[in-house]
Amino acid sequence: MQISVQKYNFFAISLPISQFKCIFAHNFLTKTTFRMKKFTFTALLACMILACSTEIEDTIVFENTTVNKEVKLSNDEGSPVCAVHLQIATASEENGHKGEVVNRIIQKRLLNMEELTMQQAVDSFANAYTTTYLRNLLPLYNQNRADTAKRTWYEYHYVITSEARQGSKSTMVFIATTDYFEGSAYSVNQRIAMNFDVQTGRLMGLNDIFVPGYENLLNAVLQKALCEKVGVPDISDLRQKGYLVGMQMFPSENFILEDETITFIYNPSEIAPHTQGETELVIPLSNLEQILRKENKS
Repeated sequence: MQISVQKYNFFAISLPISQFKCIFAHNFLTKTTFRMKKFTFTALLACMILACSTEIEDTIVFENTTVNKEVKLSNDEGSPVCAVHLQIATASEENGHKGEVVNRIIQKRLLNMEELTMQQAVDSFANAYTTTYLRNLLPLYNQNRADTAKRTWYEYHYVITSEARQGSKSTMVFIATTDYFEGSAYSVNQRIAMNFDVQTGRLMGLNDIFVPGYENLLNAVLQKALCEKVGVPDISDLRQKGYLVGMQMFPSENFILEDETITFIYNPSEIAPHTQGETELVIPLSNLEQILRKENKS
Protein backbone atom coordinates (compact mmCIF):
# COMPACT_ATOMS: atom_id res chain seq x y z
CA MET A 1 0.00 0.00 0.00
CA GLN A 2 1.37 3.43 -0.94
CA ILE A 3 0.63 6.58 0.97
CA SER A 4 0.61 9.86 -0.90
CA VAL A 5 1.27 12.87 1.29
CA GLN A 6 0.41 16.22 -0.26
CA LYS A 7 2.88 19.03 0.34
CA TYR A 8 1.59 22.48 1.06
CA ASN A 9 3.47 25.69 0.01
CA PHE A 10 2.95 28.91 1.90
CA PHE A 11 3.79 32.34 0.39
CA ALA A 12 4.78 35.50 2.32
CA ILE A 13 2.22 38.27 2.19
CA SER A 14 3.35 41.88 2.74
CA LEU A 15 1.33 43.54 5.48
CA PRO A 16 1.79 46.92 7.13
CA ILE A 17 2.95 45.52 10.50
CA SER A 18 6.27 45.59 12.28
CA GLN A 19 9.10 43.17 11.58
CA PHE A 20 8.62 41.57 15.00
CA LYS A 21 4.97 40.89 14.31
CA CYS A 22 5.85 39.36 10.95
CA ILE A 23 8.35 36.99 12.56
CA PHE A 24 5.88 36.08 15.32
CA ALA A 25 3.09 35.47 12.82
CA HIS A 26 5.36 33.35 10.62
CA ASN A 27 6.49 31.19 13.53
CA PHE A 28 2.93 30.77 14.76
CA LEU A 29 1.65 29.76 11.33
CA THR A 30 4.56 27.37 10.75
CA LYS A 31 4.07 25.59 14.09
CA THR A 32 0.31 25.42 13.65
CA THR A 33 0.64 24.05 10.13
CA PHE A 34 3.15 21.41 11.30
CA ARG A 35 0.82 20.35 14.09
CA MET A 36 -2.13 20.15 11.71
CA LYS A 37 -0.12 18.07 9.22
CA LYS A 38 1.10 15.81 12.03
CA PHE A 39 -2.45 15.35 13.31
CA THR A 40 -3.75 14.68 9.81
CA PHE A 41 -1.06 12.07 9.06
CA THR A 42 -1.62 10.37 12.43
CA ALA A 43 -5.36 10.24 11.87
CA LEU A 44 -4.85 8.90 8.34
CA LEU A 45 -2.47 6.22 9.58
CA ALA A 46 -4.90 5.20 12.32
CA CYS A 47 -7.72 4.90 9.78
CA MET A 48 -5.54 2.76 7.53
CA ILE A 49 -4.58 0.43 10.39
CA LEU A 50 -8.21 0.15 11.45
CA ALA A 51 -9.29 -0.59 7.89
CA CYS A 52 -6.65 -3.29 7.47
CA SER A 53 -7.61 -4.79 10.83
CA THR A 54 -11.26 -4.83 9.81
CA GLU A 55 -10.41 -6.58 6.53
CA ILE A 56 -8.53 -9.31 8.39
CA GLU A 57 -11.36 -9.76 10.89
CA ASP A 58 -14.02 -9.92 8.17
CA THR A 59 -12.49 -12.77 6.18
CA ILE A 60 -10.60 -16.03 6.52
CA VAL A 61 -7.46 -16.41 4.42
CA PHE A 62 -6.81 -19.86 2.94
CA GLU A 63 -3.83 -21.59 1.36
CA ASN A 64 -3.46 -25.10 -0.07
CA THR A 65 -2.05 -28.09 1.76
CA THR A 66 -1.23 -31.07 -0.47
CA VAL A 67 0.10 -34.61 -0.45
CA ASN A 68 0.60 -37.05 -3.32
CA LYS A 69 1.50 -40.63 -2.49
CA GLU A 70 1.40 -43.80 -4.58
CA VAL A 71 2.38 -47.35 -3.62
CA LYS A 72 2.54 -50.50 -5.76
CA LEU A 73 0.93 -53.62 -4.37
CA SER A 74 3.79 -55.80 -5.61
CA ASN A 75 7.01 -55.65 -7.59
CA ASP A 76 5.35 -57.18 -10.63
CA GLU A 77 5.18 -55.26 -13.87
CA GLY A 78 1.71 -53.77 -14.12
CA SER A 79 1.11 -54.18 -10.40
CA PRO A 80 -2.04 -52.59 -9.00
CA VAL A 81 -1.46 -49.20 -7.38
CA CYS A 82 -2.97 -47.29 -4.49
CA ALA A 83 -2.88 -43.53 -5.10
CA VAL A 84 -3.70 -40.81 -2.56
CA HIS A 85 -3.94 -37.23 -3.78
CA LEU A 86 -5.14 -34.61 -1.30
CA GLN A 87 -5.44 -30.85 -1.86
CA ILE A 88 -7.12 -29.19 1.09
CA ALA A 89 -7.77 -25.47 1.48
CA THR A 90 -6.31 -24.54 4.87
CA ALA A 91 -6.84 -21.47 7.01
CA SER A 92 -3.44 -19.78 7.18
CA GLU A 93 -1.58 -18.81 10.36
CA GLU A 94 -2.40 -15.13 9.95
CA ASN A 95 -5.99 -15.94 10.92
CA GLY A 96 -4.87 -16.69 14.46
CA HIS A 97 -7.18 -18.65 16.74
CA LYS A 98 -10.17 -18.67 14.39
CA GLY A 99 -7.97 -20.28 11.73
CA GLU A 100 -7.11 -23.06 14.17
CA VAL A 101 -10.82 -23.56 14.86
CA VAL A 102 -11.56 -23.83 11.12
CA ASN A 103 -8.73 -26.29 10.46
CA ARG A 104 -9.71 -28.58 13.34
CA ILE A 105 -13.24 -28.82 11.93
CA ILE A 106 -12.01 -29.52 8.39
CA GLN A 107 -9.55 -32.17 9.61
CA LYS A 108 -12.21 -33.91 11.68
CA ARG A 109 -14.76 -33.92 8.88
CA LEU A 110 -12.50 -34.96 5.99
CA LEU A 111 -9.69 -36.94 7.61
CA ASN A 112 -11.07 -37.95 11.01
CA MET A 113 -8.05 -36.35 12.66
CA GLU A 114 -7.57 -33.53 15.14
CA GLU A 115 -4.84 -31.72 17.07
CA LEU A 116 -2.37 -31.77 14.16
CA THR A 117 -1.21 -29.22 11.66
CA MET A 118 -2.95 -29.68 8.33
CA GLN A 119 0.27 -30.89 6.70
CA GLN A 120 0.76 -33.46 9.46
CA ALA A 121 -2.85 -34.55 9.04
CA VAL A 122 -2.73 -35.11 5.26
CA ASP A 123 0.63 -36.88 5.54
CA SER A 124 -0.69 -39.13 8.32
CA PHE A 125 -3.85 -39.91 6.35
CA ALA A 126 -1.92 -40.82 3.20
CA ASN A 127 0.51 -43.02 5.14
CA ALA A 128 -2.24 -44.80 7.06
CA TYR A 129 -4.37 -45.37 3.97
CA THR A 130 -1.57 -46.85 1.87
CA THR A 131 -0.25 -48.94 4.78
CA THR A 132 -3.71 -50.45 5.36
CA TYR A 133 -4.01 -51.10 1.62
CA LEU A 134 -0.77 -53.08 1.53
CA ARG A 135 -1.56 -55.02 4.69
CA ASN A 136 -5.10 -56.02 3.70
CA LEU A 137 -4.85 -56.42 -0.07
CA LEU A 138 -1.48 -58.09 -0.64
CA PRO A 139 -2.49 -61.52 0.76
CA LEU A 140 -5.63 -61.51 -1.42
CA TYR A 141 -3.74 -60.34 -4.46
CA ASN A 142 -1.21 -63.13 -4.06
CA GLN A 143 -4.07 -65.62 -4.40
CA ASN A 144 -5.28 -63.98 -7.63
CA ARG A 145 -1.96 -62.83 -9.04
CA ALA A 146 -2.21 -65.02 -12.13
CA ASP A 147 -5.71 -63.82 -13.01
CA THR A 148 -5.15 -60.54 -14.84
CA ALA A 149 -8.92 -59.99 -15.17
CA LYS A 150 -9.11 -59.48 -11.40
CA ARG A 151 -6.29 -56.94 -11.27
CA THR A 152 -8.70 -53.98 -11.32
CA TRP A 153 -10.13 -55.22 -8.02
CA TYR A 154 -6.96 -54.01 -6.40
CA GLU A 155 -6.65 -50.58 -7.99
CA TYR A 156 -7.42 -48.12 -5.19
CA HIS A 157 -7.45 -44.33 -5.12
CA TYR A 158 -8.49 -41.62 -2.69
CA VAL A 159 -8.70 -38.05 -4.00
CA ILE A 160 -9.80 -34.87 -2.27
CA THR A 161 -9.86 -31.46 -3.93
CA SER A 162 -11.23 -28.35 -2.27
CA GLU A 163 -11.73 -24.61 -2.44
CA ALA A 164 -12.73 -21.80 -0.08
CA ARG A 165 -14.57 -18.66 -1.11
CA GLN A 166 -16.87 -15.96 0.19
CA GLY A 167 -20.35 -17.22 0.92
CA SER A 168 -22.73 -14.72 2.48
CA LYS A 169 -21.49 -11.36 3.78
CA SER A 170 -20.65 -12.98 7.12
CA THR A 171 -19.47 -16.45 6.05
CA MET A 172 -16.75 -18.22 4.14
CA VAL A 173 -17.75 -21.46 2.44
CA PHE A 174 -15.40 -24.43 2.21
CA ILE A 175 -16.27 -27.00 -0.47
CA ALA A 176 -14.49 -30.34 -0.79
CA THR A 177 -14.99 -32.99 -3.46
CA THR A 178 -13.99 -36.52 -2.55
CA ASP A 179 -13.55 -39.39 -4.99
CA TYR A 180 -12.45 -42.80 -3.84
CA PHE A 181 -12.44 -46.26 -5.37
CA GLU A 182 -11.81 -49.45 -3.44
CA GLY A 183 -12.36 -52.24 -5.93
CA SER A 184 -16.16 -52.01 -5.94
CA ALA A 185 -18.51 -51.59 -8.89
CA TYR A 186 -18.09 -47.83 -8.95
CA SER A 187 -16.17 -45.05 -7.26
CA VAL A 188 -17.76 -43.01 -4.48
CA ASN A 189 -18.09 -39.29 -5.14
CA GLN A 190 -19.22 -36.74 -2.59
CA ARG A 191 -19.33 -32.97 -2.28
CA ILE A 192 -19.01 -31.59 1.24
CA ALA A 193 -19.77 -27.98 2.11
CA MET A 194 -19.01 -26.15 5.35
CA ASN A 195 -19.90 -22.56 6.18
CA PHE A 196 -17.68 -20.70 8.64
CA ASP A 197 -18.42 -17.49 10.52
CA VAL A 198 -15.77 -15.01 9.35
CA GLN A 199 -15.52 -13.40 12.79
CA THR A 200 -14.99 -16.53 14.91
CA GLY A 201 -14.33 -19.45 12.54
CA ARG A 202 -17.32 -21.28 14.04
CA LEU A 203 -19.10 -23.83 11.82
CA MET A 204 -22.58 -22.61 10.91
CA GLY A 205 -25.54 -25.01 11.01
CA LEU A 206 -29.17 -24.68 9.97
CA ASN A 207 -30.09 -23.68 13.52
CA ASP A 208 -27.86 -20.60 13.08
CA ILE A 209 -29.77 -19.55 9.96
CA PHE A 210 -33.39 -20.38 10.74
CA VAL A 211 -35.64 -19.76 13.73
CA PRO A 212 -36.81 -22.71 15.88
CA GLY A 213 -39.58 -24.71 14.23
CA TYR A 214 -38.32 -24.03 10.71
CA GLU A 215 -38.45 -27.65 9.57
CA ASN A 216 -42.03 -27.93 8.22
CA LEU A 217 -41.85 -24.89 5.96
CA LEU A 218 -38.32 -25.65 4.78
CA ASN A 219 -39.23 -29.26 3.96
CA ALA A 220 -42.23 -28.09 1.94
CA VAL A 221 -40.11 -25.59 -0.02
CA LEU A 222 -37.43 -28.23 -0.68
CA GLN A 223 -39.95 -30.82 -1.81
CA LYS A 224 -41.54 -28.35 -4.22
CA ALA A 225 -38.10 -27.44 -5.59
CA LEU A 226 -37.27 -31.14 -6.06
CA CYS A 227 -40.55 -31.74 -7.91
CA GLU A 228 -39.78 -28.82 -10.21
CA LYS A 229 -36.24 -30.07 -10.82
CA VAL A 230 -37.38 -33.60 -11.69
CA GLY A 231 -40.41 -32.34 -13.61
CA VAL A 232 -43.17 -34.05 -11.65
CA PRO A 233 -46.20 -32.68 -9.74
CA ASP A 234 -45.96 -34.41 -6.35
CA ILE A 235 -44.11 -36.79 -4.07
CA SER A 236 -45.86 -39.88 -5.46
CA ASP A 237 -44.39 -39.18 -8.86
CA LEU A 238 -41.02 -38.42 -7.27
CA ARG A 239 -41.02 -41.88 -5.73
CA GLN A 240 -41.84 -43.46 -9.06
CA LYS A 241 -38.69 -41.77 -10.36
CA GLY A 242 -36.69 -43.25 -7.49
CA TYR A 243 -36.54 -40.16 -5.23
CA LEU A 244 -37.41 -40.21 -1.51
CA VAL A 245 -38.32 -43.90 -1.54
CA GLY A 246 -39.16 -44.93 2.02
CA MET A 247 -38.38 -41.48 3.41
CA GLN A 248 -39.66 -37.92 3.71
CA MET A 249 -37.99 -34.77 2.45
CA PHE A 250 -35.41 -33.34 4.84
CA PRO A 251 -33.04 -30.35 4.84
CA SER A 252 -29.44 -31.41 4.41
CA GLU A 253 -26.80 -29.93 6.71
CA ASN A 254 -24.63 -30.05 3.59
CA PHE A 255 -25.43 -26.58 2.28
CA ILE A 256 -23.91 -23.40 0.85
CA LEU A 257 -25.13 -20.10 2.30
CA GLU A 258 -24.90 -17.00 0.11
CA ASP A 259 -26.41 -13.54 0.36
CA GLU A 260 -29.49 -14.31 -1.71
CA THR A 261 -29.68 -18.11 -1.88
CA ILE A 262 -29.06 -21.26 0.11
CA THR A 263 -28.03 -24.35 -1.85
CA PHE A 264 -28.73 -27.81 -0.43
CA ILE A 265 -26.49 -30.64 -1.64
CA TYR A 266 -27.66 -34.25 -1.55
CA ASN A 267 -24.92 -36.70 -2.47
CA PRO A 268 -25.57 -39.89 -4.48
CA SER A 269 -27.81 -42.41 -2.66
CA GLU A 270 -29.04 -39.86 -0.09
CA ILE A 271 -32.46 -39.14 -1.60
CA ALA A 272 -32.21 -41.04 -4.88
CA PRO A 273 -30.47 -44.10 -6.35
CA HIS A 274 -26.74 -43.81 -6.90
CA THR A 275 -27.28 -43.75 -10.66
CA GLN A 276 -29.08 -40.41 -10.32
CA GLY A 277 -25.90 -38.80 -8.99
CA GLU A 278 -25.84 -35.65 -6.88
CA THR A 279 -28.98 -33.56 -6.37
CA GLU A 280 -28.57 -29.81 -5.85
CA LEU A 281 -31.47 -27.59 -4.81
CA VAL A 282 -30.95 -23.81 -4.95
CA ILE A 283 -33.52 -21.97 -2.83
CA PRO A 284 -33.91 -18.15 -2.87
CA LEU A 285 -33.78 -16.83 0.69
CA SER A 286 -36.75 -14.63 -0.19
CA ASN A 287 -38.84 -17.84 -0.22
CA LEU A 288 -37.80 -18.50 3.39
CA GLU A 289 -38.16 -14.99 4.78
CA GLN A 290 -40.58 -15.95 7.55
CA ILE A 291 -38.24 -18.55 9.05
CA LEU A 292 -34.93 -16.69 8.67
CA ARG A 293 -33.23 -15.36 11.76
CA LYS A 294 -33.14 -11.57 11.81
CA GLU A 295 -29.37 -11.38 11.24
CA ASN A 296 -29.71 -13.45 8.03
CA LYS A 297 -32.35 -11.25 6.42
CA SER A 298 -31.24 -8.88 3.70
